[in-house]
Amino acid sequence: MSIVTKSIVNADAEARYLSPGELDRIKAFVVSGQSRLRIAETLTGARETIVKQAGDRLFQKRPDVVSPGGNAYGEEMTATCLRDMDYYLRLITYGVVSGDITPIEEIGLVGVREMYKSLGTDIGAVAQSVREMKEVATGLMSADDASEASSYFDYVIGAMQ
Repeated sequence: MSIVTKSIVNADAEARYLSPGELDRIKAFVVSGQSRLRIAETLTGARETIVKQAGDRLFQKRPDVVSPGGNAYGEEMTATCLRDMDYYLRLITYGVVSGDITPIEEIGLVGVREMYKSLGTDIGAVAQSVREMKEVATGLMSADDASEASSYFDYVIGAMQ
């Protein structure tokens, strides 16, 4: 839920107008909108590159993942791994655009540890794939944009540990 929606819901629940502090937070959210959209455009436009390079890095650092018995062994399972990476990158763009982690949490992280455990997937490898995407993606951005985007990658990584 964005800061705008949260502020409105909270004010309405108390039958009051938005406070000066809430209005200041909304103003900051609006002002930062252009950079959030720029970050989302970078992530979206470079998604194939980000996922491919991050996947290559993951498989170099974690050869067990693509070795016989690994969760990404074989073409089909490697493609599934890359698909999952793309999914998390997409969730991160949702968070960036909304300026909030709620979409990431509600759409993609509720129950993720249990799901991967039931599939026998090493969640540490999944977290490492997000770390690799963060490194590739932030390398495509200005320092300010990379700093903003990093917090969303870090949130996903933290949820998997």
